[in-house]
Amino acid sequence: MIELSAIVALGLIFGLALLGVHIALAFVIGSTAGLFMLFGDWSITLGILEQTAFEGLRDYNLMVIPLFAVMGLIIARSGAAHDLFAAANGTLRMVPARLAVATVAGNAFFAAVTGVGVAAAATFSQIAYPPMKKHGYRRDFAAGCIAGSSVLGLLIPPSVFMIVWAILTEQSIGRLFAGGLLPGILLASLFGFYCVIRALVTPDVITGDAEAGGNPDLERPDPVGILGVTAIVVLTLGGIWGGFFTPTEGSAVGLMGAVVLGFVKKMSVREIWDAAREAGMVVTPILLLLLGAAMYSKLLALAGIPQLVGTFFDAMQLGPAGIILVMCAIWLLLGCFVDSISIMLLTVPLFWPVAQATGIDPIVFALVGILVIEAGVLTPPFGIGAFVVLSAIPDRDLRLTEVFVGLAPYWIMILIVALAVYCIPSLATFVPSLM
Repeated sequence: MIELSAIVALGLIFGLALLGVHIALAFVIGSTAGLFMLFGDWSITLGILEQTAFEGLRDYNLMVIPLFAVMGLIIARSGAAHDLFAAANGTLRMVPARLAVATVAGNAFFAAVTGVGVAAAATFSQIAYPPMKKHGYRRDFAAGCIAGSSVLGLLIPPSVFMIVWAILTEQSIGRLFAGGLLPGILLASLFGFYCVIRALVTPDVITGDAEAGGNPDLERPDPVGILGVTAIVVLTLGGIWGGFFTPTEGSAVGLMGAVVLGFVKKMSVREIWDAAREAGMVVTPILLLLLGAAMYSKLLALAGIPQLVGTFFDAMQLGPAGIILVMCAIWLLLGCFVDSISIMLLTVPLFWPVAQATGIDPIVFALVGILVIEAGVLTPPFGIGAFVVLSAIPDRDLRLTEVFVGLAPYWIMILIVALAVYCIPSLATFVPSLM
């Protein structure tokens, strides 16, 4: 009966989600049904849910999510993202396919102030795609570059994805941020290298006259935007890693810096307010998901499911590498049907105790998991990154199949970096060891 309650809960969560019910509500309904089956008493069930909801949403660390989200969207609306893109393009004058490489570089730097991959995808769809189309970049190559590099925001700190992982596993947010730095730089470098090689090996991906690769000059970037974003990154992340701020305090300082930058860049109070409202639309579903996931985790703990999962993996006798491989396969399979945050909330409470038992470093496991789940953002048929880019790009001729074709190399590169982090743990642990 104990195991049945958790199985019924999980079945309800998946079933309701596939029927179109919001995943947060599916978590709540499934967890409620499972807890009632476990105790057979509504007063106990509702009491547990009430306590879980109260304890979950009053967590001080949760403030990091809305603060970083508002900070990133204010910076995006200020025009600083365009400044980053134009500056990268101007710096890479001798590089083939420099608009594509500038998109990767701009996304990497933008990721350091947003933490929200969807925001990066929507922003660079408007900024980078029109000049790429104008200068002869093939649609699948351009759209794939924008969607693929947008996921850097899930890895490069201050990633909201990392914050959620840290909360679920009770790890240090600051150390997890530090762990993502080198893999994030490696992944961005790999993306840029691919764009250059692809343009050289397959010249037909860029048919414009301005290149051997379409290298136009863009409007000159505003140095205020570049310096402002740099100052915010250094102050926020440097303060967190240097021990001057907690992540929550650092996010508040970063938000203040973003507001100042917004006013300097001539944003109105109404525009800043609209950015805050848009951030609320992004953050509210995440917080609701965390609430539902907290209830789901409580059910799993009370039903002893993590212990059963651990026993199951022990019985398979796969060894640490085999166990991680099975987890990665499950994450990739779920990525075909469920969004990345939901995948994390469904699986991390089950996989985390098993990973600890294998002896894998917590930061290494976190980054491998984040990278593989990140690949799910690009996985057909429901890769959210592809849909965001398709809806945001101002090109009615662009097809979803073209976006997924363009995304395929980025999906592979993400998995390559995940393998590198597992095989070379110092990629994830070196920077945190300096803190």
